[in-house]
Amino acid sequence: MSEPAVTEPSEPKRFLVRTFGCQMNEHDSERIAGQFSAEGMVATDDLSDADVVVLNTCCIRENADNKLYGTLGHLKSLKDERPGLEIVVSGCLAQKDKETIRERAPYVDLVFGTHNVHRASELLQKSRSEGPLTEILEATVANDHELFPSAMPAKRELGHAAWVTIQIGCDNSCAFCIVPAVRGPEISRPFDRLVEEVEALAATGVTEVTLLGQNVNSYGRDLTLAARQSGKDVRIRPLFADLLRAVGAVEGIRRVRYTSPHPKDLRPETIEAMAQTPSVCEHLHLPVQSGSDRVLAAMHRGYTADRYLARLSEARRAIDDLAVTTDLIVGFPGETEQDFQETLELAAAAEYDSAYTFIYSPRPGTEAAEMVEQYVDPKVVGDRFDRLKAVLERSALRKHEERIGRTEEAVIEGPSRKDPSVFTGRTRQNKLVHFPSDTHIKAGSYADVLVTGAAPHFLRGELVAITEIARHRTRLAVSAG
Repeated sequence: MSEPAVTEPSEPKRFLVRTFGCQMNEHDSERIAGQFSAEGMVATDDLSDADVVVLNTCCIRENADNKLYGTLGHLKSLKDERPGLEIVVSGCLAQKDKETIRERAPYVDLVFGTHNVHRASELLQKSRSEGPLTEILEATVANDHELFPSAMPAKRELGHAAWVTIQIGCDNSCAFCIVPAVRGPEISRPFDRLVEEVEALAATGVTEVTLLGQNVNSYGRDLTLAARQSGKDVRIRPLFADLLRAVGAVEGIRRVRYTSPHPKDLRPETIEAMAQTPSVCEHLHLPVQSGSDRVLAAMHRGYTADRYLARLSEARRAIDDLAVTTDLIVGFPGETEQDFQETLELAAAAEYDSAYTFIYSPRPGTEAAEMVEQYVDPKVVGDRFDRLKAVLERSALRKHEERIGRTEEAVIEGPSRKDPSVFTGRTRQNKLVHFPSDTHIKAGSYADVLVTGAAPHFLRGELVAITEIARHRTRLAVSAG
């Protein structure tokens, strides 16, 4: 009688997730990775080793399309060599383009959008049995309150830090922005569930959380409306300031950040909560986009340059040692030299610690994309971009030089790839500080660092003392909200 055949266990599939875009995309990628890991798949950073490649896309700027289709062209060559390679496209560009990706790249195995990330693993399994699949859903309040971005496993790259999505979608109508079309209307996650999630994260050793939303300081507006429509006379706790205080009070959480607020919705109680909650970091990212009232009105931003600067002054008066960063767009349709001069003046007056500057990029489906006759000459835009960058970098360098001689608390992010003896930490003001160390310091540990030098985009320092060793359980942590 012959022995029964022994079946060797198959190797687990390896996956690689490549993220384009903002923090919301990064958090979605963590959720996709969390689902795949829960199914027994293994993450890899090596494209040549991957069985599944996920491209989680952004569509905010024009080059996002070029970047995606260029990457897909390279992946087609790999798939020709390895027919078993599975290619997945997700995110905002998938939501916007719907069937276009399938038409331009028919070899893609799976396409899904921003409202069904929770089905990533299920859809991949389905595509294996049924063939190439596209599923694009629209947002619904019922579904998203049950299957909210953070309410599922997430595989995080940093064990000590976590994103927490408090709100999805956007109710604003900025003329340049495609986000409302691909993320849907504002939907806030219930207050108690958010606090419970942060408590669960803290229990695993997370010490820093970043609250995410397209417009975080309008958090709870929809919850209030729903409560009123249902006839409730008991005030729920929807205000963003309340959430900051509650999350900041969770035991084990040392740092709370948030992004991004809208200047028109930055309320006094939010500034007060930042000032009075020790764990909320002294950093405010407040996107201004332009310093010209005429351009701000055309953008539908809902504030003037003076009102913006007044809010900024209020925040700086209330919050000691506040670092301020912003977003600025150069070359919005119809922008004149005078408009740009007003932007330079605002940038100088605001004295930003750093800024993200963007050249205007038309996105089909937005109001500004239709202003073709008002597009600014690219050469003019390029010159303005360089002039603005010079003003911003001078301001950033001054701000950083003011910190020389101070001892800063830094959370360690890890050693430099170029020089393992140099470590990088991040201060409460969200500034990178590089310093040498003879011994390895675990990522997520806290240290005091003496600032000895400055550059526009980082600080240099010397290690004074390690004040707390990281206690998170694993470098690649899987957690559920």
